[in-house]
Amino acid sequence: MISIKKYAAIDIGSNAMRLLIMNIVEQAGKETQFNKSALIRVPIRLGQDAFTVGEISEENIDRMIDAMKAFKLLMKVYKVERYMACATSAMREAYNGKEVTEIVKKKADIKIEIIDGKKEAAIIASSDLHHFIKTDQTYLYVDVGGGSTEFSLFSEGKMVASKSFKNGTVRLLNNMVNDVVWQEIEKWIKSKTEAYEDITLIGSGGNINKIFKLSGKAQEKPLSYIYLNAEYQKLNALSYEERIAELGLNTDRADVIIHALRIYLKAMKWSGSRNIYVPKIGLSDGVVKAMYNGKI
Repeated sequence: MISIKKYAAIDIGSNAMRLLIMNIVEQAGKETQFNKSALIRVPIRLGQDAFTVGEISEENIDRMIDAMKAFKLLMKVYKVERYMACATSAMREAYNGKEVTEIVKKKADIKIEIIDGKKEAAIIASSDLHHFIKTDQTYLYVDVGGGSTEFSLFSEGKMVASKSFKNGTVRLLNNMVNDVVWQEIEKWIKSKTEAYEDITLIGSGGNINKIFKLSGKAQEKPLSYIYLNAEYQKLNALSYEERIAELGLNTDRADVIIHALRIYLKAMKWSGSRNIYVPKIGLSDGVVKAMYNGKI
């Protein structure tokens, strides 16, 4: 006999919002399976408001309410039993972030929790990372978002260090990351990884997932630093319009993807990593697993 539960996670990021619906398959004597049933992405760039003017605009509040109403209906159609909605960097920093959550609760009947960088990293760590992390190797997990990037170092199968930095693709797009932030990231990565040899990166985020998909590689194979740098140079040589027309990138991906690659490449350089693995995991996956395991 098998038992199937349906859980969902809503990730309200700085560049987009996502609804992940997951089938959780339980079977006696076997490991619980988490199978993706649906993933819906809505390109509402809250970070453009939050990082430039400090508040979520009326237009984006209205769009957000519409998106949440749609997500609520989709969860009803899919018969989702339990869900959690998490907001990250943009909503954290917008001075009307809490007010927006109250409006959404009232108009769309969805409760949103604004989480800090530390909790965000912890939730991501509760995803399926253990399937990719070997106990005899050291990994630097890098999750690049629109407003922040989370770095987590794993050694002997355990997280030994984690930090969130205000350096993300939407901030970089708006020239809002100064040299001091880059220097802090470089210092942190070098100091945390210097005691280890052969660091391997694990990349998370929509941009690295897109690059990996375009590479055509098998899921268990890594991308090399040389390959990633070549892709960066290629994309940099194309205009915004060419990235959309020739590579089929979404309009809200074509302008930020270069900035994401820059962060991954610097993380590889500063950690001495030659390869980056790109498993299909992220905040939404972590939220579902954390809910199921009673951690949130």
